[in-house]
Amino acid sequence: MILKYIPLDEGMMIMDEAIVKAKKIIEGYPETKFSGEEYQRFYECVYFMCTYHSSNEKTMQLYEKFRNSLEESIFSTVLPTLVNKQGANLLREFVVIWSNYKLMARWLCRFFEYLDRFFIPQHIELESLNGISFSCFRDLVFKKLYCRLIEAALTLINQEREGQQIDCVLLKNGLDIFVEISDYKGVNYYEDFERIMLTEISGYYSRLASEWLLHDSSAEYVQKVFSGA
Repeated sequence: MILKYIPLDEGMMIMDEAIVKAKKIIEGYPETKFSGEEYQRFYECVYFMCTYHSSNEKTMQLYEKFRNSLEESIFSTVLPTLVNKQGANLLREFVVIWSNYKLMARWLCRFFEYLDRFFIPQHIELESLNGISFSCFRDLVFKKLYCRLIEAALTLINQEREGQQIDCVLLKNGLDIFVEISDYKGVNYYEDFERIMLTEISGYYSRLASEWLLHDSSAEYVQKVFSGA
């Protein structure tokens, strides 16, 4: 491939085109696709900007542009979408937006792939593109909403325990994200959720047992315990 000089301003404008289109995915258009010609244009733009000069200045600016594009998407779209939602509505929107975010990030990782292949391995202090994608969402979204997401999941579990119909697929998908995000950095958010859930369940049945002992005879109490009423 013949090296081509791309001025910084021109290259950044080209990558802005890629970022603006990729953001449509997280804005609610997951069907957004890039043609082979678009992919080649954006990939080659990063490649030429990184390889034409020996200096790492442009390359580092591209690295920061990748991170900034994810953070900007989170602040402009993800958080405003989720911040005022509660319960099942929060969990449902969270599942959708996490799926769209991953798809958007996957496209951007492909366009900026040269950084992962040649630049980042030479700078061990830098996080991989995929790592940045996860850490941005984990630190700016998941941690911020973690307590409310736990509350939403526990509410669904309690509703099911009381005999109400719930969206079991939604609950599973939400908890799967706990596992997925936990797998990346070694902090197990799902195990943390399990501990909270078991404590809550223990408290629930302790209160229930106290009510039974107060109002029922010994025989009725034993019958309820064995029947799981």
